[in-house]
Amino acid sequence: MTEAKAPPPSPPLAAFLAMLAAERGAAANTVAAYRRDLEDAERHTGGLVQADREALAGLGEAWAALAPASLARKCSALRQFYGFLVDDGWRGDDPSGALPRPRTRRPLPRLVSHGEVEALFARAELEAAGERREAVRNLVLLELLYGSGLRATELVSLPLAAVPRDAPFLTVTGKGGQQRMVPVSQRATQALGRWLALRGDGGRTAGARFLFPSTGKDGHLTRVRLFQLLRALGLRAGIPPERLSPHVLRHAFATHLLEGGADLRVLQMLLGHADIATTQIYTHVEPSRLVALVNARHPLAKMGTAAGD
Repeated sequence: MTEAKAPPPSPPLAAFLAMLAAERGAAANTVAAYRRDLEDAERHTGGLVQADREALAGLGEAWAALAPASLARKCSALRQFYGFLVDDGWRGDDPSGALPRPRTRRPLPRLVSHGEVEALFARAELEAAGERREAVRNLVLLELLYGSGLRATELVSLPLAAVPRDAPFLTVTGKGGQQRMVPVSQRATQALGRWLALRGDGGRTAGARFLFPSTGKDGHLTRVRLFQLLRALGLRAGIPPERLSPHVLRHAFATHLLEGGADLRVLQMLLGHADIATTQIYTHVEPSRLVALVNARHPLAKMGTAAGD
């Protein structure tokens, strides 16, 4: 007996989901998650297009058993949906102000110190000094994780064509198939040059198109292997393995840039975040550093003390 197909979404919901995919570049899994959340809300309200504020306020009770993060995700989907309905003329008002507003607190990312980063690089550079293939590759991986803030998946699957010949940028394909230009430091460029002279294709034609080829089925280094290599390097550098991961180095890239005075919008672009709210988690830098930045960079700092002093 064949399983019955799910009914198609309502026209407004179908239009919203199509917009997510076409205009925002949302991945298929993301679009499917939005559809589940919105169809769940439709079941509780009897229909989202005609739902009033009272119906939306009742969702708080219907979803009372959900974790705060899950409730916040569903409400976020609804707010975006109603914004779309108003913009596209499906309805004249936005009732989403009546939705519950759960308080969620995102955990701060784990972080390595400047000293630990220096120790990690010192070890990687020492091991790469003999131009051994694996050691030079590890140095390049480290340079791009911490120096350019790439995600693990973005890094291991970089095509060879992403490496520029005459510009200090990588072309990276991130979440949702969105492309962005990522700057590469001079030292990372030098390490890349050393690696290109040694890389070969991993003994497999399928791997020839990747910057980090492998004999595995994907033709490139895997995320799991990257994780293992990084932790092993950290252990040799005297850093507890549990403190290191590719994501931790991406966090360090973002946080250390902010500490140095980088603009949050620029950081959003470098990290490939669709929403600035995702980038704002990195504003947990030390308050003393923020005060120092204001004192050093604000125009009033150049005007000296107040006139009455």
